[in-house]
Amino acid sequence: MKLPFKGWRSRLTVFFAIVGPGFITANVDNDAGGIATYSVAGAQFGYSLLWTMIPISVALVIVQEMSSRMGAVTGKGLSDLIREEFGLRVTFILMLALVATNFGNVASEFAGVASSFELFGISKYIVVPLSAFIVWGIVVHGTYSSVEKVFLSASLFYVCYIVSGVLAHPDWKAAALSTVTRPESAGFRNYGYLSMIIGLAGTTIAPWMQFYLQASIVEKGITARQYATSRLDVVLGCLFAAIVAWFIVVACAATLHTAGKYTIETGADAAMALRPLAHEGAYLLFAAGLFNASLFAASILPISTAYAVCEGLGFESGLDKRFEEAPAFYWLYTALIVFGAGVVLIPGFPLFRVMVLSQVVNGVLLPFVLVFVLLLINDRELMGDYTNSRPYNVISWVTVTVMALLTIAMMVAQGRS
Repeated sequence: MKLPFKGWRSRLTVFFAIVGPGFITANVDNDAGGIATYSVAGAQFGYSLLWTMIPISVALVIVQEMSSRMGAVTGKGLSDLIREEFGLRVTFILMLALVATNFGNVASEFAGVASSFELFGISKYIVVPLSAFIVWGIVVHGTYSSVEKVFLSASLFYVCYIVSGVLAHPDWKAAALSTVTRPESAGFRNYGYLSMIIGLAGTTIAPWMQFYLQASIVEKGITARQYATSRLDVVLGCLFAAIVAWFIVVACAATLHTAGKYTIETGADAAMALRPLAHEGAYLLFAAGLFNASLFAASILPISTAYAVCEGLGFESGLDKRFEEAPAFYWLYTALIVFGAGVVLIPGFPLFRVMVLSQVVNGVLLPFVLVFVLLLINDRELMGDYTNSRPYNVISWVTVTVMALLTIAMMVAQGRS
């Protein structure tokens, strides 16, 4: 009679040993830029964009699972495999695009840190440098295991947005129907509607995620033997991140859109606007969630960039290595932290435009990264019996095609406007 209990206990032990990369990667993408994008979607379009959450979430699970599987089977990071299979020149161009995009993302995270504390009257000139130093110290002086524990704790803090959404007292029936109802075709001829869909997809399935997830799978030592448990980590992380994103859109739709406040610029604007329209707790939780998400992502994004660039160019990388063992990795990480935080301190810098633009650029760059992932994951010589099934390939190629078509449609709509 005790054997089933022992079996479940053994499975839980294995799960908690493996959990981390998938859950962290999915949730960190609900960052300052993501919160701003979800908030703008809710404020401008109400519940009408909630239909995007289901296809985007399915695509997120598929894409993240592929990266997890490829890291477990090959024991190599994504940029490392791209360099080996497609050459240094292609890798170098891709790394330049990734660094440029991620720099905008890092700046937006520190902008989120600044704006979350300015809600309580604390200057960004105090908070941003202090946060940058804390982020730098945690990563540079920690190990992979210790850093992962900190990141997992930060991931759980996203529950704030679920509670905030509930306190906003939304129209649950309207929200549920909008989530499962086919969108009106007229919206696709509108530039703002199209760019917001691309922004939602880009902030939910960002290119940097594939590089970070695969690198962290490798550094944690997960192999094909732990693949099934690792896949569960990925799926649960994606589902939790999607639920959080849904509640952010719902909270802003129920309050800002309903009250006619369609124009907001940051997650902090959304939090401030919530104050007179919803429960005081919703405002406080939204602001606290913004700070946690911003600081969390300000740690991860530079790591993912350093992983990708150093792997792609053949330099040593990894959180378990000391500074002198992986100088390029840590210097690039440090530079992104310093310049990303420094930009936020420049008076008059158009931070909101950088934040939203970085999310749209994520959506534009995503198809190119996914093409590399799909070519690699279907290489039987590389993956053996772990290549994609036909349904996986269909969903993945549809994702690539749809993102490319949405980008073209957005450019056409912009030209007409």
